[in-house]
Amino acid sequence: MSDIAIKVEGLGKKYLLRHQQQGRSRYKSLRDVLTDKARSLLRLGQRNGQANGTREEFWALKNVSFEIKQGEAVGIIGRNGAGKSTLLKLLSRITEPTTGRIEVEGRVASLLEVGTGFHPELTGRENIFLNGAILGMSGAEIRKKFDEIVAFAEVEKFLDTPVKRYSSGMYMRLAFAVAAHLEPEILIVDEVLSVGDAEFQKKCLGRMQNVAQDEGRTVLFVSHNLQAIRQLCERVVLLKQGQVAFVGEPHLGIDGYLNQSAEDHSATLDLTSYPRARPPEGARLLSLRFLDEQGRPASRIALPGSLVVEVRFRADQPLKRLDVPMAVTHMEGLRVFSETYADQHGKLNLEPGEYLLRFSVPLRFFKLESYFLGIGLFEDGRQGDFVDGLPLPEFVNQNADPHTESQRWGVVRIPVEWSEVQPVRPALATQTSL
Repeated sequence: MSDIAIKVEGLGKKYLLRHQQQGRSRYKSLRDVLTDKARSLLRLGQRNGQANGTREEFWALKNVSFEIKQGEAVGIIGRNGAGKSTLLKLLSRITEPTTGRIEVEGRVASLLEVGTGFHPELTGRENIFLNGAILGMSGAEIRKKFDEIVAFAEVEKFLDTPVKRYSSGMYMRLAFAVAAHLEPEILIVDEVLSVGDAEFQKKCLGRMQNVAQDEGRTVLFVSHNLQAIRQLCERVVLLKQGQVAFVGEPHLGIDGYLNQSAEDHSATLDLTSYPRARPPEGARLLSLRFLDEQGRPASRIALPGSLVVEVRFRADQPLKRLDVPMAVTHMEGLRVFSETYADQHGKLNLEPGEYLLRFSVPLRFFKLESYFLGIGLFEDGRQGDFVDGLPLPEFVNQNADPHTESQRWGVVRIPVEWSEVQPVRPALATQTSL
């Protein structure tokens, strides 16, 4: 029997992107739709999409090949848009490849987004049995694991409530518990763990370690949390622009990823196409721009100094009590700090439209390493939009030795005040008269 759990050969996935013609409205009235339909009936011989715009081929993955052994824990890393989520969807058989082939040995449980495989009208209890049946497990096998799943998810009180009434955190806890406990031979987990709190993420990582190391099952893990990748994975697959850039030891793959981020970094980021754990509601982040202290776009910032971040966002409806949180994460996946707009100015009430916001981050505590930004729009505590894993500009310091800086412990550098070394006078011996 082969020890290969997953074999990928020449895998490719092509999408057709449709572009609106210049001057055409994005939104159509009923009259426009009926008119276009009548015209299309007269043009049956024309290519699909020619009347309303043009179509462009986009290869999300191209010529991807690798093998994963049974019982291996493998991390899939790469920048946003590199093809990670597309690869997992192909491996999970959610979508079909355009080219190439995939061989998978064993049952696959996938957790690609919040509540994957759940039916919103069914209760938590019913969804546990539904997911087990999808994995090909018998009722007896599911009942054997049932109490373990409920205890891990901590949703016993809401077990007989339809999951459509669950919060995103409850949804996630139950979805992960089901995927990790119903004994699939292969467990595939996307970045969705980032929506949980720190304690839950730690719990999930521990469970995945047990699955891989103690139970000998295969784990594929996508995350921007590089510390989690180091901790869990034996190998990594680094993707760049839909192709495999590296397969091998985690520390080498992570170094390649960080160097890639530094080379490809732009002062302006289009946030409309960045992946989210959940789609935007009511408000949407549009773009983000990094500026130096003089207000100039910058992909490299000198230390010490300040980084100015300019955020553009759109309100699709009136927003009440809107807050804009931000957080900075070290390349090892540890949160460095977080701050919100409301901390200084209170919450916002906004009418529909586009808005611009700037904030300044002092850099005197940062090291010559890679950091990532998360930014969100929260309306009265509800998540309207959130994007994480945005690479901050490269930090440079002409007065520092990069090698020495890289040897320092910790995720930030605190300027400690040192006093000069002073000699200590020996205490004079006390003479005792006899």
